[in-house]
Amino acid sequence: MSSDFRLRVVVTDDEAPARRKLLRFLSQEPDVTVVGEAGSGPESIAAVGETKPDLLFLDIQMPGMDGFAVVEALEPIFLPRIIFVTAYDEFAIRAIEIHAFGYLLKPFDQPRFKKVLADARSQIQKDRAGELQFSLRRLLEEVRTPRQPRILVEENGRGTLLALNQIDWAEADRNYVKLHVGSHTYTVRGTIENIERKLDREQFLRINRSSLLRIDFVRELRKWSHGEYQVLLQSGQTLMWTRRYVDKQSKFLCGL
Repeated sequence: MSSDFRLRVVVTDDEAPARRKLLRFLSQEPDVTVVGEAGSGPESIAAVGETKPDLLFLDIQMPGMDGFAVVEALEPIFLPRIIFVTAYDEFAIRAIEIHAFGYLLKPFDQPRFKKVLADARSQIQKDRAGELQFSLRRLLEEVRTPRQPRILVEENGRGTLLALNQIDWAEADRNYVKLHVGSHTYTVRGTIENIERKLDREQFLRINRSSLLRIDFVRELRKWSHGEYQVLLQSGQTLMWTRRYVDKQSKFLCGL
């Protein structure tokens, strides 16, 4: 871009601290002018319509009208380049990556912010309105189509999305959960209860306070004392199905 070019930016996030963080980072960029900020979807649409920015930082998860609804409502003729911002949205991140839009995963730091902003500058130089509109349409189709639930995991220093139906079994580890998938083990922050809520109850079984497993990953059940069972997995691992969880989910004994 030429030295006298000013990148006109609108920031949209329903959380004031997140907006302030973006505005602080943007204020340190010599070629950026913030022309508007918004705390909701309708305010964002109005700000874009009034200021015609080059770039829009857009929070995905906003009450009432989410970021994708904002995109659908924007006038195509005034469509800016978009950097999506999200705290945790597996489907959205995957779709955004596929369709070559920038994203910031909260909490983000300044180096990540600068990288995404630099990519956006480059894209703005190349953008043609028709291509951008087509990409956004494809993105919206992607995120509006129901998908197999996924979770963001780290592999070889990079984030990747793991389909939850690929999990063989999972175990709680204090403030983390270990997800066992074949020969790989991924550690994610969270609780076993949160993972369980995302799984298909017809395919997965909670067997004790700390463990759940995919039903077809069970090799053998062995009766134990006091109505409990030892569960031998396809991997050779042995887990205990405790009485409390046997009583809660005994219907699965017929299918195992």
